[in-house]
Amino acid sequence: MPRAGWGVSPEVASMIARKQEINLQFNQFVDAILLGLVFWLAHALRYHRLIILDNLWSIDGFDKFVWILAVIVPFGPFLLEKQGFYSYTLEKTTLKSLRQMASAAVWLFVILALAVIFLRLEVPSRSVLILFGLMAPVMLLIRERVTHVYYLQQLKQGAIGERIILAGEPESMRSFRESLSHLQRQEIRIVEEVDLTANDAETLTVAIHNHSVGRVVLAFNRIELGKVERAIGACEIEGVEAWLNVDFIHTSGARPSYELLGHRPMLVFRRTPELSWAILVKNLMDRTIAFGMLVVAAPFLFAVALAVKLTSPGPIIFRQKRAGLHGRPFDMLKFRTMCVDAEEKRQSLESMNTMSGPVFKADDDPRITNIGKWLRRTSVDEFPQLFNVLRGEMSLVGPRPLPIYEVEKFELLEHRRRLSMKPGLTCIWQVKGRNAVTSFDDWVRMDLEYIDNWSLALDLYLLFVTVPVVFLGRGAK
Repeated sequence: MPRAGWGVSPEVASMIARKQEINLQFNQFVDAILLGLVFWLAHALRYHRLIILDNLWSIDGFDKFVWILAVIVPFGPFLLEKQGFYSYTLEKTTLKSLRQMASAAVWLFVILALAVIFLRLEVPSRSVLILFGLMAPVMLLIRERVTHVYYLQQLKQGAIGERIILAGEPESMRSFRESLSHLQRQEIRIVEEVDLTANDAETLTVAIHNHSVGRVVLAFNRIELGKVERAIGACEIEGVEAWLNVDFIHTSGARPSYELLGHRPMLVFRRTPELSWAILVKNLMDRTIAFGMLVVAAPFLFAVALAVKLTSPGPIIFRQKRAGLHGRPFDMLKFRTMCVDAEEKRQSLESMNTMSGPVFKADDDPRITNIGKWLRRTSVDEFPQLFNVLRGEMSLVGPRPLPIYEVEKFELLEHRRRLSMKPGLTCIWQVKGRNAVTSFDDWVRMDLEYIDNWSLALDLYLLFVTVPVVFLGRGAK
């Protein structure tokens, strides 16, 4: 995961600026650990007299070398970065990597020398430093090569890369497309081009719906700014990022930030949390907690599954297509709480709907089975969605996923912005009464409140307050 898009040009590297910053920090963290281990190994080889490169028979224990380790671990990756070691690794030769490491090593030994001179610290054995200087480049090259091969395999299998929509003037879009190399086309795949000179923002909205992308790139030179502003507005409503090269655009709430596309300053407008370590921690926390809950609750879930099977004919698990991140469909799992033909009977029960808008909720729904009433009241029917969390389709906290047919009936485009974050098992709506809320607009308002104020602390708070809500069955039907 090297910096600057694994060796891609600056034009494309800036498209994944936040990802590359995380990749840089990750590689520096890995290399810091690697350098520390190599230094420890160099001392062990010399201490046990497996390799002797000086006139001493015995050397001090590792505790006398800790100060050197304290210099190598933080300064090593930092100096490597300053020499460009993490930049454009797919284009680098082994010789270039060795030159970069040699330059970093010179500066590292200068820092060690200054510590010896001014802080009066001692180097108990030069052999340890020599062994470290010989082994460290080899290990760093191996790490770089393994990372390189892994990335190419992932890219070839389609496991990584981003799908985007390109919109703007035909000539500018053609110029952008032709500037992409073969590797860049694999990393950033243009799934559709929208000519904004011949089409309006609604065409762009349809394209976003069709492809469920998270980013739209606007390429233009002389296009009317009003059209660009409407295109940005469409992206804002959909909760996707808009990348363009204009000086300033007024928005109703999207937060602008500057990025670089080639040599031109760009404004990025987003109303959803950008990729960050906090988002990665959220994803890790989701899967860790979901796995732990499934392991602990396995016997209970088996008993529930048996009860569903014995009390009502039909499958144990109910699967339904729901709208995930950016509206991407996925199969949401629940313990079945209704009769088998519940979907066919829904239209005949429209008069019982207690929820305004496109969502269907009914009091005393006759389709619910006896065991289903208890499962819904206690929210136990939602437990299989922990598998959706493990698969990365859902989060523990996020807007509740709606059926595809309900999303297609959204009357206000603003409602689609709730699709700009991964759906979850619980959210603000869940802890403020669930079915006691009868206005879909209020439901959406709560979801957007969560999206606009998201933080890990908010997630932890909502998970904490969800527990008594579930146990007490507050607002459940």
